[in-house]
Amino acid sequence: MADRTGRPVRTGPERIRKLAQAALNADVTVEQVDTILESLSETLEDLNNSTATLDATLERFNDTINRINELAPRLHGVVDRMEGIVGRVERIVGLGESVISPLAATDHAIRGVVDRLRRGAGLG
Repeated sequence: MADRTGRPVRTGPERIRKLAQAALNADVTVEQVDTILESLSETLEDLNNSTATLDATLERFNDTINRINELAPRLHGVVDRMEGIVGRVERIVGLGESVISPLAATDHAIRGVVDRLRRGAGLG
C-alpha cells in the first residue's frame, strides 16, 4: 500500500464528489472525442470522394496524352507534306516573277518612251 503520511484524509462525501467530478470530466472528454471522430469521419469521406474524382480526372488526362502521342506522327506527316507544297508554291511564284520581270521592264521602257514623245509633242 501507498504511504499516506502527510496527506489529508478525505471523508466519504468528499470522495464521492471527487469521483462524480472525475466521471463528469470523463463524460465531457468522451463527447469531445466523439465529436472529433464524427468530424474526422466526414472529412475522410469527402477526401475519399475527392480522391475518386482525382483518379477519374487522371485517367481522362492519361487517355488524352495517349491520343496526342498517337496523333504526333500523323501531324509530322502533315507538316512534311505542307512543307513540300510550300516549296512547290515558292518555285511557281519564283517562275512567275521570272516571267513577269522582262514584261515589267518592257512596260516601264515603253511608258518612258511614250512619256518622252508626249512631252516632245507638247501633249503631256
